[in-house]
Amino acid sequence: MTYSVPLKDMLFTLEHVAGLSAVAQWPGLQDAGIDTATAVLEECAKFNEGVIAPLNWPSDQQPSSLSHGKVTTSPGFVEAFKAYAQAGWQGIQHPAEFGGQGLPKVIGTPCVEMLNAASLSFALCPLLTDGAIEALLTAGSSAQQTTFIPPMIEGRWTGTMNLTEPQAGSDLSLVRTRAVGQPDGTYRIFGQKIYITYGEHDMAENIVHLVLARTPDAPEGVKGISLFIVPKFLVNSDGTLGARNDVWCTSIEHKLGIKASPTAVLIYGDGKGDVGDGAIGYLVGEENRGLEYMFVMMNAARFAVGMQGVAVADRAYQKAVAYARDRVQSRDIAGSAAAVAIIRHPDVRRMLMTMRALTEGARSLAYAAAAACDAGHHAPDAETRKRNMAVYEFLVPIVKGWSTELSLEVTSLGVQVHGGMGFIEETGAAQFYRDARILTIYEGTTAIQANDLVGRKTSRDGGAVARSLIAAMGETIQALEGHDGDLGAIRNALVAGSQALQEVIDFIVASAKTDVRAVFAGSVPTLKLVGIVLGGWQLARAAIAARAQLDSGSEGDAAFLQAKIGTARFFADHILSQAAGLRHSIVSGAEGALALEDAQF
Repeated sequence: MTYSVPLKDMLFTLEHVAGLSAVAQWPGLQDAGIDTATAVLEECAKFNEGVIAPLNWPSDQQPSSLSHGKVTTSPGFVEAFKAYAQAGWQGIQHPAEFGGQGLPKVIGTPCVEMLNAASLSFALCPLLTDGAIEALLTAGSSAQQTTFIPPMIEGRWTGTMNLTEPQAGSDLSLVRTRAVGQPDGTYRIFGQKIYITYGEHDMAENIVHLVLARTPDAPEGVKGISLFIVPKFLVNSDGTLGARNDVWCTSIEHKLGIKASPTAVLIYGDGKGDVGDGAIGYLVGEENRGLEYMFVMMNAARFAVGMQGVAVADRAYQKAVAYARDRVQSRDIAGSAAAVAIIRHPDVRRMLMTMRALTEGARSLAYAAAAACDAGHHAPDAETRKRNMAVYEFLVPIVKGWSTELSLEVTSLGVQVHGGMGFIEETGAAQFYRDARILTIYEGTTAIQANDLVGRKTSRDGGAVARSLIAAMGETIQALEGHDGDLGAIRNALVAGSQALQEVIDFIVASAKTDVRAVFAGSVPTLKLVGIVLGGWQLARAAIAARAQLDSGSEGDAAFLQAKIGTARFFADHILSQAAGLRHSIVSGAEGALALEDAQF
């Protein structure tokens, strides 16, 4: 069950889709060109192929366990995390002033993909730590940043995100965890949090919990939520660890997938620690602005979960291809004397091409989004920063929602390619399917991402960002003008997809205030439509670049370049062609979606 990092595709996408050379022109990122990206990705590939990937299957069979409040992670995880931290991978995107490498998000994103492809369960610990670091960089005091960020970048400590409670899943207005102010400026935290990824483990010295809670006089609803740092062990003034805080793991969940990742139930204020009754917490920023601060962490996590979708899809594709090449069964439908490898059968090829095209389309869109984020932070003029950050914010729910939804399709097809053997755990195809199932749920379900896209990101600005992307798509369509063959077919599909997207945006903007239920009845199809059209657009750009290289006769892997064009053509014919049907269900399908009364279900 080996994993081979798709370095060629990653580097090609960085250079020709994400526009790495443009990113490397921004202040502070001048050293982040293709040479740096190549060196970093090659080293990251060696680490993940050699250290992390071999743990994926065994850890699924020997998941984390809990005994007397302490979690023991799967064999090899402690050593692998130590090696991960010592190699500097936790800090790749974080500021150098806190011990990070300060590389742009667009270079860090392929590294995130590799780690998650190697092992989703292992990668969740660094993922949540990245989010905690981002939240403290945004809202933490200078003292909090100095105390908590460097040890997390070093990998000595890890971070968590504590939102969910038994009665408060996606609706955080129902959070009941209490934070009682103390004379010394600290708070005592009381409550229960569930589904806390790596809320307890043995891979680091300390765990920095970021906890949403309410102060006694806080207003009702989400406006009354504050954010607190609650470390597992208190931190002395010299940075050493002090007393055991009053936060404890009472159980870990038994899950369908990502079994090696400990998902903890945490109790705050049980009176078991060394600090008395109530966990000691430190307010981040101002009271009652916790959800605003936590959303920074949530946004980082949502993008990373989107990359998990890309990663597990690619891993499933690789395994399916390897099996299809080796599995000999049935004669070639075009005629053969003997049985052939199943990769020769047309429908198996269709499934493999679907897996490949969806994965490469989602990868391309995510890398382009990462580049927009870098421009949003580093461009020298305010207008360029504002424009690019708006594009990135628009794309985050698509990267999260579309990439994770397609990962279910891809990993399911991976099982199907294996046939009956895919249903048998020992072959390994089923693990990718099981692991992928959580991705459309945690960090905001697909419907939450879709509602965000339709509401906050489209109707609120009158569709301005969406229309700017459609206009940019028009430039690509123009570049395809006059081509026949593959590029001509891609152009035709992109024209139709662009038109369908334009009509959907017009419908949302026109109807959001007059028939909001009709608009939101089509929110998930809208997210899928936007993902498909924008993903097809990025693959069209990749096809143009590949064709130009082939026509110029420049050095390059001709087979790889031809495959890029072929994959974009398949996406256009088989996936982008779905846009018209989705447009119909969005614009005209609300009546059917809302036809039944509650009692009729």
